[in-house]
Amino acid sequence: QVQLVESGGGLVQAGGSLRLSCVASGRAFSSYAMGWFRQAPGKEREFVATINGIGVRSMPADSVKGRFTISRDIPNNTIYLQMNSLKPEDTAVYYCAAAQWGLPTNPRLYDYWGQGTQVTVSS
Repeated sequence: QVQLVESGGGLVQAGGSLRLSCVASGRAFSSYAMGWFRQAPGKEREFVATINGIGVRSMPADSVKGRFTISRDIPNNTIYLQMNSLKPEDTAVYYCAAAQWGLPTNPRLYDYWGQGTQVTVSS
């Protein structure tokens, strides 16, 4: 069992930056791939980025490429999402998730989810 708690969301102006954190508790954190997803009102949950236990990252979503970076601090059971050059269209609830297998981009392949943190980007 893995429990995930996100933090770091908030209100920011377009062009600004935020860093989201996700702290995991439970066993074998380093064996899970960890991902960030987001969901805007009325839209489906969308893949953002994912990273495995040895720091290998998948290609991030095209919508965030060059602006968002996922990283992982294994000793502290934490993953981060550094978000730069934020745009109003980045407004969403951001979720972290843990997957036992592979480096998936499909949210259905993730086993555990946090409660989400709201990010709002004003124009």
